[in-house]
Amino acid sequence: MTARDVFEYALVRVVPRVERGEQINAGVLVYCRARSFISARIHLDEARLRCLDPDADVAAVRSALRAVECVCAGGELAGQAAGDDPGRRFRWLTAPRSTVVQPGPIHTGLTADPAADADRLLDLLVR
Repeated sequence: MTARDVFEYALVRVVPRVERGEQINAGVLVYCRARSFISARIHLDEARLRCLDPDADVAAVRSALRAVECVCAGGELAGQAAGDDPGRRFRWLTAPRSTVVQPGPIHTGLTADPAADADRLLDLLVR
């Protein structure tokens, strides 16, 4: 039997007009402490975004989503988070905020392959 480890995930949501609270799922963050794994899978459906807000700044939303990916990846592009361990970066990314790009609540599961589960969750919950 393949060993499975606990993992955590949260959706990345785009809320183009925060005052209305309408949102679309645009990605998923996955963290597995046992494997020191953190990753973001992003997919922005521009047509859905424009349904909620025809005047949405798509370039700014894409930039914010790229920043999420950079923080997950670590390194120089992660800015101040570059030296943080994966768990700390995940906690920072999933902290509640009132911006256009927001994290959803954290959920847990078991995984034998966190990268495959990140892809699976993107297909299931975002696309």
